[in-house]
Amino acid sequence: MANNNSFVGNSSRQQINGQVIIVQILVMIFLCINFLLIVTVFKKECFYRTTRYILFAVTLLSDSFMLFMSNVLLILSYFQIAMHVWLCIIISVVVLVYLIITPVTLTAMTLERYVAICMPLRHGELCTTRRTVYCILIIHALSSVPCFIVLAVFFASAYLKFYKQYQICSVEIFILHRWQGHLRSAVHQFYFLIMCITIVFSYVKIIKIAKTASGENRKSIWKGLRTVILHAFQLLLCLIQLWCPFIEAAVLQINVTLFRNVRYFNYIVFNLVPRCLSPLIYGLRDEKFFLTLKSYAFFGSYKRNI
Repeated sequence: MANNNSFVGNSSRQQINGQVIIVQILVMIFLCINFLLIVTVFKKECFYRTTRYILFAVTLLSDSFMLFMSNVLLILSYFQIAMHVWLCIIISVVVLVYLIITPVTLTAMTLERYVAICMPLRHGELCTTRRTVYCILIIHALSSVPCFIVLAVFFASAYLKFYKQYQICSVEIFILHRWQGHLRSAVHQFYFLIMCITIVFSYVKIIKIAKTASGENRKSIWKGLRTVILHAFQLLLCLIQLWCPFIEAAVLQINVTLFRNVRYFNYIVFNLVPRCLSPLIYGLRDEKFFLTLKSYAFFGSYKRNI
């Protein structure tokens, strides 16, 4: 979550300087990889007209945006740069929406695999380009609901003069009372519960089909099953990310240095890592996409292999 981006405290800047540099390097590497993958998707018609690759592109775009924005908030927090609260609210709203888009899209990709494996005769009918566009709109609408709830509660609680204040920007700016943090967490936990149920349902159905399949079909189904498992792992990391603020608040009562290290660990493991698994799941494990990616990465040297 974006609140994991705050590395505050003037006395600790020397200590965390190396950590911030490591984050910058990782973010730049992941953004470059995602950019190459996005270009690959939109370079070939067979990719940008196929549902799973379109959803893959949506995931890459949202992940890249989240990596960029969380890194900006980290830098602003590190250098103690304050801004108007109303401007921070605008930035935080966008961050909160894109925080949810990736797991919701992963759930949609899992359902696409379920339809492809368990309902192959209807896959072409249900997973058209037009329906995929509608699906993307629904994903963004569903991802906006938690943000609107948090925003409505915040507007009902904040005084008018609060918006004119200068503060260091963080999504925690919406939490004026402890119960607001619990409400936000409850809404997110409900979303992830629905997503987990969907993935478990898809997993059970696919594994039943896999047991009765044979030959190449069986191999393809088990590959789809491994994809579902990786999606579940991503969602698990995203779910743990929502618990991080409560863990960090408890650690802060014990030791400030320990709190800083825990927050840095949470940012790397539960913010960066989940958004870097998508290239592995669909970018490197998909043979067709991987060969095309190598072709563009090495300026056509591998075109003869495609």
